[in-house]
Amino acid sequence: MNHKSIFLYMMMIIPIFLSGCWNQKELNDLAIISAMAIDKNDDGTYTKTIQIINPGNVAGGLQGGGGGQSPAVSVYSAKGHSTLEAHFNATSKVSRRLYHAHANLLVISEELAKEEGISTILDAFERDPEIRATLKLVIAHDTKAGDLLKTLTAIDKIPAEKVNGTLKITELTKGEHLEVSIQEFISVLTADGREPVLSGFRMKGKVKQGKDMTNVQKSELDTTLEAHGLAIFRDGKLIDWYQGETSRGVVWILDRIKETDVELDWRGNKNSLVYNVIRQKVKVIADTKKDLPVITVRIRAEGDIREVRTPINLNDPSIILELEKVVRKEIKKELEKTVKKTQLNKTDIFGFGEVVHRSDPKQWEGMKSEWNEAYFPKLTVKVEVEAFIRRSGLRKNSYLSDM
Repeated sequence: MNHKSIFLYMMMIIPIFLSGCWNQKELNDLAIISAMAIDKNDDGTYTKTIQIINPGNVAGGLQGGGGGQSPAVSVYSAKGHSTLEAHFNATSKVSRRLYHAHANLLVISEELAKEEGISTILDAFERDPEIRATLKLVIAHDTKAGDLLKTLTAIDKIPAEKVNGTLKITELTKGEHLEVSIQEFISVLTADGREPVLSGFRMKGKVKQGKDMTNVQKSELDTTLEAHGLAIFRDGKLIDWYQGETSRGVVWILDRIKETDVELDWRGNKNSLVYNVIRQKVKVIADTKKDLPVITVRIRAEGDIREVRTPINLNDPSIILELEKVVRKEIKKELEKTVKKTQLNKTDIFGFGEVVHRSDPKQWEGMKSEWNEAYFPKLTVKVEVEAFIRRSGLRKNSYLSDM
């Protein structure tokens, strides 16, 4: 068979395997969902709230919340005995097919997370082939989950983008919140020796004002959305909220700190300096030689002096060494406080159990069934901190020294 015959044969065979556009979806037929929320009702049913993008109102880009006369999103709610039934009931209110492929946020109510837990409701979202594994999860703190999606936001036209953007930037610069996807949450939920955490979000202001376009047409919004605390879980249920330094302690031990500021006291003066962590590394080690493992958390931090509010001679190397000791003491105190509180809650959100498992699988087998209740609360946890000051900004001594 010559080359021409082979080529002709291939040209005849290849079209058989081409599928064409058998599963095409026209944009005009789709209602693109940007976020979803789940609330639990008093009668035991669920309310699913969906935030749908209005394409014509975001044509100029996703920035500039108050630029148009109409909101960039529409919100619909429906009830059901399951989250899936609630979703199907919502289709009766929308003229297009609900499309999940661009959804990037799922908000779960605090009440539901506490009373029932969120383990059972995530199955429908993970099982749906349209929903991305990168879908972010947050807990609605002190507000209904659906109300978060109804609040219009400035700068970001789409509220879901505002929530995800805030979580990302606060994790990067403050270290008190975490971006957690549905895939990451389920992975930790099903793992031995570790419990999950989620960031909280709350609405500050009134629902009625937040969903009105006039809210984003002011220089100062009446109703805003803000990141608020870390939700701590045990066996799939929310058991506590951590705020401020305690929530940062969790992020620190999980080795998720990118950058953060540490307030320092100096010779009797409260909050006299600010140390900005620019690099850090965490290593957790388990000593399993004894019946009860000993955990060592080693922190190495490098940073700069970002603010000085008291006269201090930063040209003196001995002063720098003394300041580094103050930084180490402050970080160690913060982490020890976080560990102690978490041991009282009897939930290993740090993954110490995973470290024990890697160090001594045989010993772990005898502990894992009662790890949270019997072993984790009694662990000896040692915190070792190395901290270094690399720079002091554009000047050494503050002008306060010359006054």
